[in-house]
Amino acid sequence: MTHNPLLTAEGLPRFSDIRPEHVETAIRELLDTQRRQIATIEALSNPTFATVVEPLEEMRHRLGRTFSPVTHLNGVLNSEPLRAAYNACLPLLSAYGTDLAQSEPLYHAYQHILENEGAHLDATQREVLNHALRDFRLAGVHLSGERKARFKTIMMELSNLAAKFEENVLDATNDWSHHVTDETQLKGMNGGIVAQAAQRAKDKGMPGWLFGLDQPTYVAVVTDCESATLRRTFYEAWVTRASDQGPSAGRFDNGPVMEEILKLRHEAAQLLEFQNFAEYALADRMASSVTEVSAFLMDLAHKARRAAEAELVEVERFAGRKLDAWDVTFYSERLQQQRYSISQEELREYLPLPRVLAGLFEVAVQLYGVTVRERSDVQLYHPDVRFYDVLDSAGQAVAGFYLDAYARAHKRSGAWMDDCIGRKQLGSTTTLPVAYLVCNSLPPEGDRPALLTHDDVVTLFHEFGHGLHHMLTTVGYPSLAGISGVAWDAVELPSQFMENYAWLPEVLAHMSGHVKTGAPLPADMQRQLIATRSFQAGLQTLRQVEFALFDLRLHAGYDPTHGGRVYSVLQQVRKEVSVLQPPEWNRFPHNFGHIFAGGYAAGYYSYKWAEVLAADAFAAFTEQGVFDRAVAKRFLEQVLARGGSRDALTNFVEFRGRKPQVDALLKLYGIAA
Repeated sequence: MTHNPLLTAEGLPRFSDIRPEHVETAIRELLDTQRRQIATIEALSNPTFATVVEPLEEMRHRLGRTFSPVTHLNGVLNSEPLRAAYNACLPLLSAYGTDLAQSEPLYHAYQHILENEGAHLDATQREVLNHALRDFRLAGVHLSGERKARFKTIMMELSNLAAKFEENVLDATNDWSHHVTDETQLKGMNGGIVAQAAQRAKDKGMPGWLFGLDQPTYVAVVTDCESATLRRTFYEAWVTRASDQGPSAGRFDNGPVMEEILKLRHEAAQLLEFQNFAEYALADRMASSVTEVSAFLMDLAHKARRAAEAELVEVERFAGRKLDAWDVTFYSERLQQQRYSISQEELREYLPLPRVLAGLFEVAVQLYGVTVRERSDVQLYHPDVRFYDVLDSAGQAVAGFYLDAYARAHKRSGAWMDDCIGRKQLGSTTTLPVAYLVCNSLPPEGDRPALLTHDDVVTLFHEFGHGLHHMLTTVGYPSLAGISGVAWDAVELPSQFMENYAWLPEVLAHMSGHVKTGAPLPADMQRQLIATRSFQAGLQTLRQVEFALFDLRLHAGYDPTHGGRVYSVLQQVRKEVSVLQPPEWNRFPHNFGHIFAGGYAAGYYSYKWAEVLAADAFAAFTEQGVFDRAVAKRFLEQVLARGGSRDALTNFVEFRGRKPQVDALLKLYGIAA
């Protein structure tokens, strides 16, 4: 029988060899092997760090690198056979993970090791033990038999429901298209997107233009299309995806999925004697309570509201009328162009992806002394993808990453970083970390490289910041290496910190080059672009606060007798903090994957929380010099390299010399305190 490529324990994933039929077979075989290993460990009469913790860390690493390519392909190259194989593994993995986390023999073994070896272990090893003991408790290790079994069942069901939620959004997105035959409707739109739509129509034997609902197309339409009718058509399709409203009403409806997810999360939290899921989620965060998070968000809303109200009045005065939801982005872009004489579409000509990457990689050199170099001898899963090595100052590889930059069919929208391989240093061998960096920019057209908006550039810098957190860790234990074990409300610190460099004049000059002439972005355009950073910062802040408060209250206030009350909760939040009210048929929660299919349940506030950390951290650089190597060395050693081996607040204080302050964020965005 041919060896299963997913069970290869060394090297990079052999993507071209992986088939859907390999997936479940590999996972079942590996889980069976690991269950036998665990049973042996559980039976040890004198557990030690070397005989218990290190083998379990090794198993964690092996399982992660085995399933990682499957999860990744399911998000970027989705197909029915792969989806079925992926879904078949979710209950297996959930059951295994819960069994492991609920193992009383292992829990007692970790306690024994901490009590008997703790004084002789280093700080990172003790943190491995403390994290594990906390996770045992949060998985219900103390529960009685029936309650423990119920918790396990809930975890399996939630895993399946999250996958179903994401599938519904992807299917609704791929299912929708819009045929245009009147060229006047396309006035103002990006030429590349229009050309793609023309080719798509031609391929299907249709006249005119056939548009999909991929993210670059949607953003281009609502930002630049002069036809209000077309903007409304795309807006409605986008905000009603996977819902009971809009053009695909009821076909991929996530309504029942959301209700079941909320119900099960609440039940799981109560099994562990938390009042609600929000309290449960905050048990391993920097923020200490629902009250603290709520106060933080309401304070931000209060400080941003006056600016947001003025910004809305300003754009509506500019438009000459009260704006519908599908008009706000369009007129905001026109107002910004008038004020700063610059547009996202105009910037594309100066931001070809190769030049942007060169500028991004130069930032990494100047800050951390690492070089990024493309490598061509790696199996890739799609022609769009590239692989890069990250080299230290001596030219030695310390990490690597795949870059998947462009939108395409059967690829999840948005942008993200995920780990392909985590760093591991157990014994004398070291496994280097490898990341996936995924964006959804407009692809190249003919001989022209991909041309990015500055928004695309900021997104790329953001995900590269996550990547550096994963790749520059020096922690050798997989459970704490890179982003693993990092408090969820601190995990966005490195990514949002990195965004700041996309706005610096010296970086803009280096990473820009006109697609025809190679000339860098002119200094006056740089100044105008940088000035746009605070444009409508109040509205943008309130929007994020709205999402975060909705998420928090949805999970903190869940009542089993009334169900999720998703839209009544959202309506109340909007009444309190929003100045923009979308139409009644807007179904944003139905495609809010961050909280229903991602890791941000009761944690969406993390973006604003970490944004405060990031702004304050960047202020340390602006005080000494944005490329000051001494400050960068401290940030690398105290934040990026630490992973989850130390409390996130302690990391920040060690770097900054004090606790974080919100003033830097308010100053960065021009919002008066």
